Amino acid sequence: MDSTHHPRPTDSAAEEDAAQFWERIHRARSTWAARVNPLLAEVAAPLRPGAALDLACGPGGDTLWLARQGWHVTAVDISATAVEQVRTRARELGVAELVTAERHDLADRFPGGRFDLVSAQYFQTPFELPRERILRTAARALRPGGLLLVVDHGSAAPWSWNQDPDVHYPTPDETAAALALDPAQWSVLRADMPRRRAVGPAGETATVVDNVLLVRRTAA
Repeated sequence: MDSTHHPRPTDSAAEEDAAQFWERIHRARSTWAARVNPLLAEVAAPLRPGAALDLACGPGGDTLWLARQGWHVTAVDISATAVEQVRTRARELGVAELVTAERHDLADRFPGGRFDLVSAQYFQTPFELPRERILRTAARALRPGGLLLVVDHGSAAPWSWNQDPDVHYPTPDETAAALALDPAQWSVLRADMPRRRAVGPAGETATVVDNVLLVRRTAA
């Protein structure tokens, strides 16, 4: 999901299911520029391109950036509109052969394959989601030496859909503990909470906190 473009739900959002909610959001955001999330670019830039999985790809900024670096990317989202936007933009940029875009409700179905990089950028939602189970499945889908990058919101931007003052943002250590990955097979390379200046959909800026967890699979 794009870190800069999380809209607030309308009053009718409670009556929608997750697929309807994100379909409405992506239809509304079809003209927004898709940009790579900076922490993904920071982590992936020095890596040798391989096979990547972009969970909840949204408008495809991360997918398209990875493909332009030479990665073969599987991009998945619950929104059919988002998936089609990624396919269209990949064709326009001449990287369609490197991008496979699929619609998945990750609560029910995880894409097949083995990956050198799995990216879960702001994989947070106002709906019930078995997040830990999905991220554990993502970790198991890594090839030996592969990386799982989880970047979560550590604070709410003024334009975020979630303005609940009582919301708890899991720290990287809490996320790692919830995943309960076997340390004999996965190692934590990074668990920190950097600050950055983010840009919203109308060009507004704010300082936000990102909760970053980077895990490497060390054994099959």
